[in-house]
Amino acid sequence: MNLDSLVTQRDVEDYWERGFWISPKLLTDEQIARLNRAHERIWRFEIDGNGFYYEGKPPEVAASSAAIRKIVNGWWINDEVRMLVLSSLVGKIAAKLMRSERARIWHDQVIEKPGSVPKSSAGVGNVGWHQDYAYWKCTNTTNMISAWVALQDTDIGNGAMMTVVGSHHLGILAESASFNEQDLAALRRRFEPQMKRAWLEEPCILKAGHVSFHHALCLHGSGPNLTDRPRRCVTIHAMPDGTRYHPQTEPGISASFAYHNNVRLLGPRPVFGQKFDNEYFPILDEPSYEDEVSP
Repeated sequence: MNLDSLVTQRDVEDYWERGFWISPKLLTDEQIARLNRAHERIWRFEIDGNGFYYEGKPPEVAASSAAIRKIVNGWWINDEVRMLVLSSLVGKIAAKLMRSERARIWHDQVIEKPGSVPKSSAGVGNVGWHQDYAYWKCTNTTNMISAWVALQDTDIGNGAMMTVVGSHHLGILAESASFNEQDLAALRRRFEPQMKRAWLEEPCILKAGHVSFHHALCLHGSGPNLTDRPRRCVTIHAMPDGTRYHPQTEPGISASFAYHNNVRLLGPRPVFGQKFDNEYFPILDEPSYEDEVSP
């Protein structure tokens, strides 16, 4: 992979100006097919190896539900997801966009929006406007990034992610840990008064194998999947190498208000300034996926 031709300096500047950047196709058709099969195995609760779920138990999902299915750290339990999530293919791009030497995994999310959603329950499939960093305030930097990997062609009809252009320039917005709040109009009314620029929504229209990269402060959300097929993705949340545990809270506010489950992976007595650099947060340099797509 020629990183300089794939991600130009202009692309990096656009990412920092707009808050997101969409790649050309990064995955092969075979990789996409394997990842769709991995999705199916995950929702059948099949685990590779002798490991365990990040959250201690499998997610509770109903086969007929219109609700989003989501599992955190699929790389712990599925070999195919692991190869993608830890890949140099994504890691090199993430690092370049963050203007960092190297990228480490923060965590991943394997997400499916089931299809055939009745219009009466369409809102159940929404992802509320939110900022990822609202959940990650245990770290010392907002310069974190998410890579949203499309496993099928994705548009508004099947619930494409939407961004608010330039919203990452606004810093942390009040009450923006709102992934699970599904009234998108009400959330816009909450956030728009906090903005010093026009509210400009832009959908991330992706072909299968394309990846959208967005800043941790970029407001984003999505609507329902109104097709008869599931909309699947793997999202890779990454951080610059050297990111440390340092809760971002107001003076006098306990660090517990910036808690994230990843803090427990630092050990029983984490200390401020401790790096997220142990085996739970590896460098994104696994070569298999990049080797497959490189000529």
